[in-house]
Formats: sequence, C-alpha cells, structure tokens
Amino acid sequence: MSYIIQIVISSTRILGKAFAEAGRQAIKNAKHSPQGALGNDVSGVGHANSASKTDQLTRQHRMTLDEAHLILNTKHGEEMDKIMQNYEHLFKANSLPPKPPPGKQPTIISHSHYIQSKVVRARERLEAELSSPKAAAEEPPAPSPDVKPPTPPENPPGPPPS
Repeated sequence: MSYIIQIVISSTRILGKAFAEAGRQAIKNAKHSPQGALGNDVSGVGHANSASKTDQLTRQHRMTLDEAHLILNTKHGEEMDKIMQNYEHLFKANSLPPKPPPGKQPTIISHSHYIQSKVVRARERLEAELSSPKAAAEEPPAPSPDVKPPTPPENPPGPPPS
C-alpha cells in the first residue's frame, strides 16, 4: 500500500513541475510578440502607414494589392475585363448551388461564404486601385509644414574664390 502512495506522490510532483514549467513558458510567450504575429492585423496592412494613395487604399480595404491579385489569380497590369472574368468565375464557384427541381436529389457541391467574400473584397480593392489615377504613380508624401528645409552652407565646398 505504501508503494502506491509513493507512486501517487511522485506522479503529483512530476505533474506539478510540468505545469509550473508550462506556465513559465506561457508567460515568456505572452511577453514576446513578433512583428508578423499581430492579432487582427492582415498581412502587410500594418506596414501601410505612409500617406501614399496605395497605402491609404490598403488600410481602407484591409487588403494589399498583391493579396487581391493572388485571390483573383491575376497579374499586375491586367485589363479589368480579365479581372472581372476571374471574379465572376470564383464568385459563382463559391456560391450556393441552385435548388434542384422537386423529386430530384440535390448534388453535393461545396461552397464557401468566406472565400466568396474574399473574392468580392479583392475585386473592390483592384477596382479602387485602377480607378485611382494617383495610385499608379506613387507620389512621395508631402513634407510636414513644421519641417524646414536645410539651409545651404555659407561657404560652398570647392576651391576658394580668387
């Protein structure tokens, strides 16, 4: 009987040490937050923090231009007709199947409301990018009015005047 009690006590100690170590590791993990592992941040959207039109569109639509092209399987610079063909195909492929006529068995077709909504958001992002004339030609952000341009030196470098 004492042998069983010793086993129970040893097992309890081992489990206690394991739980304590797991708690310490959880605290370490909670303190460490890598740059790419932000909770609600979509990949790349957190880096869109300049005043450029493209970054504004990325923040507004919560989707980068590259992500929108990947979702719709298009390349940069493609015509809107090709983008719309891909959009319509993907939207229909992920929509609910039509109801079968009475007496006929429904066919099992998978659909995804999530993918369908991503397809819609990707189309909206590309339309916004293509309709914005300034987004294609990236303009640097305007300097802040508080920042003064550097003053030129009094004596320019080079040989002294003769």
